[in-house]
Amino acid sequence: MSQVRAVLFDMDGTLIDTEKYYRIYWPKALAEFGYEMTDEQALAIRSLGRPFAAAQFREWFGPEIDYVQVRDRRREMMEKGLRPEDIRRKPGAGEILETLRKRQIITAVATASDLERTKKYLKQAGIYEYFDRLISATMVKEGKPAPDVYLYACTQLGLEPGQCVAVEDSPNGVLSAYRAGCRVVMVPDQTQPDKELQKYLWACVDTLSDIAALLES
Repeated sequence: MSQVRAVLFDMDGTLIDTEKYYRIYWPKALAEFGYEMTDEQALAIRSLGRPFAAAQFREWFGPEIDYVQVRDRRREMMEKGLRPEDIRRKPGAGEILETLRKRQIITAVATASDLERTKKYLKQAGIYEYFDRLISATMVKEGKPAPDVYLYACTQLGLEPGQCVAVEDSPNGVLSAYRAGCRVVMVPDQTQPDKELQKYLWACVDTLSDIAALLES
């Protein structure tokens, strides 16, 4: 097994406690357009990127739905509804990032969010300066669960996927990192991994700070 040279983090729900807000605001945005989203559906689209999210919305709500219009409305509602103090880092985020810096392990973000919001949230959470590179799914052809964002991150870092550990909180993110060839650590946020998802995990831990012990072993 290759030595770990880099740790690639998802952002929403992994580094920052924001996934719960998507779970709230997706149904609210859809309601304005006359659609009802179940909580199970809100959970299912965590980290789901293009073109998969639009296709999933058409399957759920019909071919006439304008995914981009609903997404933009959800973004607008979140921007208005969330205060800077609502953007909080997940337990152990500061500790693991400090540990990785001391061990001279490269750190990057590989997120489904756009780059502007990624920078904003990381700065509000006080962890922006820890990262060597920020990679957004908007930079690649297909978002999660396709492997593109992780493959691109590895390329940008000049590393092979086997030299990288990916840290994720959602099934779509786990599949993306696994398909890219990264070792995947899940830190569950809204749901625990089922038996099928566990097949793709190198490890599943309770908090981000637990990753330090994995790297030592």
